[in-house]
Amino acid sequence: MDLVASSQHPKVKYIHRLSRRRFRDREGVFIIEGVRFLEEALDAGWPLELALFSPRLETSGRGRLLLSRLADSALPLLPVTDGLMAGLAGTETPQGVLAVARRREGQSLAPGRPNLVLLVDGLQDPGNLGTIIRTADAAAVGQVILLKGTVDLYNPKTLRATMGSLFHLPVVQAPDREETLAGLEAAGYQLAVGDPSGDVYPREVDFSGPIALAVGSEAGGAGPDLRQRARWRVRIPMPGRAESLNAAVAAGILLYEAVRRSHVSIR
Repeated sequence: MDLVASSQHPKVKYIHRLSRRRFRDREGVFIIEGVRFLEEALDAGWPLELALFSPRLETSGRGRLLLSRLADSALPLLPVTDGLMAGLAGTETPQGVLAVARRREGQSLAPGRPNLVLLVDGLQDPGNLGTIIRTADAAAVGQVILLKGTVDLYNPKTLRATMGSLFHLPVVQAPDREETLAGLEAAGYQLAVGDPSGDVYPREVDFSGPIALAVGSEAGGAGPDLRQRARWRVRIPMPGRAESLNAAVAAGILLYEAVRRSHVSIR
């Protein structure tokens, strides 16, 4: 099969257009890139629509194995030159493979009423969001719900920062804020909101559940409606001289306090 070198190839032009959020949203897809990310997607049985690879992929045993798995999956494959792949990839040192993945639309509240749900409200940094999703996966959170105004889940920087955790737990972008919050209340969730001016410390929160833990934006924190609804407004103690914590770090502290105080088995 000849290597595609032209940026005018229809599938290459399609990949280029997917760099724009509006087009990704319309198509209901996103791009994943790199050997590990593709391995995670295949392991999870995630729906893929197309994969592009270049000769660089075949320079390692792991890359050759991935290519064999992609071929066995009957996924449409397009071989391209390393130069063309470099123009399509979002990383400085492309590993020679990327794919178009189909979005999985989830419910605002996952079936089965998971014990711990994480709400993200207005976070703007894609790296922070990806890190929070990865941490939520490690902490066995049942679902992550992104309230309107939060950075795009499918931003390439967000996706890379998840390190594949997007494939392991339900993450949904809630279209209606009030409906989502009302639905959580109706399902029996108590709301704990991370708030630098809060009146309780993490150890004082009853994480036996079901709990919806909310974290806010880097600058403004969670919205006032969340703080008003909260059963607990939670302040992380900071005895040092720093005025604030990175949003992803703060979320990690709160999530692991939830792990420590819940009945999750830690081995």
